[in-house]
Amino acid sequence: MSTAIAFDTLAYTKKLKAAGVPESQAEVHAESMAELIEERLVTKQDLKELEMRLSHTLTIRLGGMMAASVAIVAALVTLL
Repeated sequence: MSTAIAFDTLAYTKKLKAAGVPESQAEVHAESMAELIEERLVTKQDLKELEMRLSHTLTIRLGGMMAASVAIVAALVTLL
């Protein structure tokens, strides 16, 4: 569902090292950030797909409710 979001771990690691973070910590931090971005952030495409699924589901439910209400009204009319 999700497309790849570009995150430059090498550049991030270099920035951390330039700020005084030890190389091993900078690498682990960059890998953790990349995993977080990959797993937790959504793209505009993800949101668009969700919107389409929700719209489809709501349309089906609304159609079902309308059909049920027409059937109830028809049953009431025949009883009267």
